[in-house]
Amino acid sequence: MKEKKSQRPYIPFGYKLMLTYMFFIVIPVIAIGYFSNAMYQESIRKHARTNTQATLLQIRDNIEYKLEDVERVSSIIYDDYSLVLQLRHFDNGWDTYDRTMRTLRPKFQNAMQAARINIAMFIFLQNQHFNETYYGSFEQENLDMLERKYNIYHLDRLVDQEWYRTYPEEEYGKTMVWKKVQRDEEFGRISLLRRMVDVFPLEVKEVGFMRVSARIQELFEAMDYLKIGEGSVLLLKDEQGKILYQSGEFPAGRRVEELSEKDYLTITETLNDGNWKLHAYVPMTIMERDSVRVSMFILGTCAVLLIVFSVAGMFISRYFSVRVKKIVSVLNAFREGDLHKRMRYKGKDEFSQIASALNEMGQNIDHLIEQVYLTQIEKKEAELESLQAQINPHFLYNTLSSISRLAKFGEIDRLQKMVLDLAKFYRLSLNEGRTVIPIRHELEQAEAYLNIQRTKYGDKVAISYDLDPEIVRYVTIKLILQPFIENALEHAWFGDALHIRIEAKKIGDNIVFKVIDNGLGMPPALIRRIFDPVEGQNVGFGIRNVNSRIQLHFGAEYGVTIGSRPGMGTTVQIVIPATPYFPEEGV
Repeated sequence: MKEKKSQRPYIPFGYKLMLTYMFFIVIPVIAIGYFSNAMYQESIRKHARTNTQATLLQIRDNIEYKLEDVERVSSIIYDDYSLVLQLRHFDNGWDTYDRTMRTLRPKFQNAMQAARINIAMFIFLQNQHFNETYYGSFEQENLDMLERKYNIYHLDRLVDQEWYRTYPEEEYGKTMVWKKVQRDEEFGRISLLRRMVDVFPLEVKEVGFMRVSARIQELFEAMDYLKIGEGSVLLLKDEQGKILYQSGEFPAGRRVEELSEKDYLTITETLNDGNWKLHAYVPMTIMERDSVRVSMFILGTCAVLLIVFSVAGMFISRYFSVRVKKIVSVLNAFREGDLHKRMRYKGKDEFSQIASALNEMGQNIDHLIEQVYLTQIEKKEAELESLQAQINPHFLYNTLSSISRLAKFGEIDRLQKMVLDLAKFYRLSLNEGRTVIPIRHELEQAEAYLNIQRTKYGDKVAISYDLDPEIVRYVTIKLILQPFIENALEHAWFGDALHIRIEAKKIGDNIVFKVIDNGLGMPPALIRRIFDPVEGQNVGFGIRNVNSRIQLHFGAEYGVTIGSRPGMGTTVQIVIPATPYFPEEGV
């Protein structure tokens, strides 16, 4: 087995030295090439951003132009005061019909003809004396059949429309809204919504409402992703962030929210008085095409330099490889277990420093092995002391005496329960020699011990529990609660009654146990003695035993702390890490 290990291939120190030499020679060239390439790519990105932004501005201006064209058509009707005068009168019969035919319809027709794109117009009049004139049904209007046509309805048709009820208050000459209403979504259209108002004498009064519907495809035809570049995507979103129009497609399975700045350049412009946003997503691959040739040139230069310096490095490495073999021989000796072998080099160069370091390393490893060995011995001694504490002859003697008294007085039920508790206590204490047990078993053992002691103390001892149900999923080393419960029962009496509270909770990554009593308490000097193995040789053996076992098993950051005030009771806190319990481990 050792021969196979010694024959395993490895990279000799000489070659590593050569590679290091090459690295520090070539790295300045690579750095210069890298930063040159980065600056070149940044220049390309800035140029691409400038061009894309200019194109996006042109697209925005084109869309704004068409929006303004539709708004201009609506203004022809909105600003026509003579039309408002006609709508103000409430004549019936022939006069209304004549006014409609000679005045209203020509005005609406002229407004329709003034539009540069195909639109459909819907006029809703407050004056009920004017007759409705429309093509098709109001509820099932076919917008594709209404290009360059207009319908006249009564305004009360809009009373139940949510978009009409939520229309903003009128600010004369400014209030207008672009929105998809009624069947716009179905026919791929969007409408300009605007009131018709009468400002005579001074109060703005609604006399009608107009809706101008235009095809989205025609209105936003300037949005062509090919103007930006292959693979680009243009999105137009309304004030609520909904997509009104999209040109181009994202890669399959990708959404806008998932796009990375590393993969796409994003540019945004606003339009429609800032209510809409026009987004352009440009793939970085488009901008980085020209930089590939520069990157290849830099890579080729680095490859040539690598070859040249490799040849030079080979000669240098051979010079040092001979000296390194001595170091390897010492390391092989260490691997075989001979930690007493030492090496010496003449001079004060780096190799002599390596030799000194290896000598110190051998000495330190030898010392650490000895220290670990002693630690294991200490751990075994602590476990032995724990085992001795498990089978406390005084506790067993007192328990058997109590059992004898119960048998003498014929209290069979209490006798049976006490025997079962005693058996359970020792079964959980021994636990087939295992050191690590589920927390549930530790709590059951403490409960069995308390049940036995209740026979002795009766109602003088009150027990309460505060247990986190989650802790049963974790493990602990055994016999960490019983010694503190025993101490409380033996030393904490302060009067004729004693209350002991046992808590177990998961706090963060730790499990925290507490044994709390309302007894006599301890002065600070006694607590210090308990944790001092020199001063406290005659006190606190069980407490130190639990503390040392916890720290040996889990680490020095865990263990036992005691807080107490004379006359006010004592709180013992035990902290261990939250280690999950896996039944297959057999604990």
